[in-house]
Amino acid sequence: MKIIAGPASRELSHRIAEILKADLIEAAHKIFPDGESYIRLDGDIRGENIVIVQTISPPQDSRLMQLAFMADAAKRAGANRIIAVVPYLAYARQDRVFLPGEPVSIEVIAKMLWAAGIDCLVTVNIHQAKVLERFPMMTRNLSAIPLLAEYLKRRGLEGAFALAPDKGAIHIAEEAARILGGGYGYLEKQRDRYTGQITVTEKAFNVKDKRVIIFDDIISTGGTMVAAAKLLRSHGASSIYVACVHPLLVGDAEKRIMEAGVEEVIGTDSVPSHVSKVSIASIICNELKEFQRG
Repeated sequence: MKIIAGPASRELSHRIAEILKADLIEAAHKIFPDGESYIRLDGDIRGENIVIVQTISPPQDSRLMQLAFMADAAKRAGANRIIAVVPYLAYARQDRVFLPGEPVSIEVIAKMLWAAGIDCLVTVNIHQAKVLERFPMMTRNLSAIPLLAEYLKRRGLEGAFALAPDKGAIHIAEEAARILGGGYGYLEKQRDRYTGQITVTEKAFNVKDKRVIIFDDIISTGGTMVAAAKLLRSHGASSIYVACVHPLLVGDAEKRIMEAGVEEVIGTDSVPSHVSKVSIASIICNELKEFQRG
């Protein structure tokens, strides 16, 4: 097994290769003046099982094309099997037609990656795991929530209340609470499909004088976290932390979250950023070891 370090996930690729003691191949890349992406693989991969590590965070369109180009290049170079490790899989939130005339974007991505030559996809905390059933290749969805919870526990937050920002993410809060031991709950969230405006309302739980950690899979603009933090403050939470797997933090998202009364934002290296304090390399390596044994 050889690891190809995609341009978007170089540090994570190096961590994975180090743990597995696998050869690492750097993908040479550049952007042409007209915006087109160029990729070249430098290394012998004929007959090898290849793991391409490439997150698809913003700029997601160019990173998606880089992933497809790397897969095609690996197939043409004689790779035996191509496993794509895509920690953050863009377009997963458009998993159905919400308004008339929309595409189902994630199905388009699935067909594209299959056509590029990818035999298996490994992702982390995809927004809706059920959507992977529509992919034509083998898929694995890993969870980094235990890694985040363990990190926060080591930071002295054992016993903190785990909160999901909506009912659909209650499984995330429950997963974290099994490690933190402070109980869990969720908020009711409504999003206007036309304006994007978010409103949250409380459920039946008591956070007065409690440390609260809001867990979510993705933080993009931060609107959900801002609304949740303000609500928790109004209900007497003693301190509020935010933990997410994919810290996109578009624009001034982190600034807005902190101004809402949050102590700290913690993410993973699924999306490289200055808040990426927890590495997902270990869970990816465990999954890749299973592939090797299989």
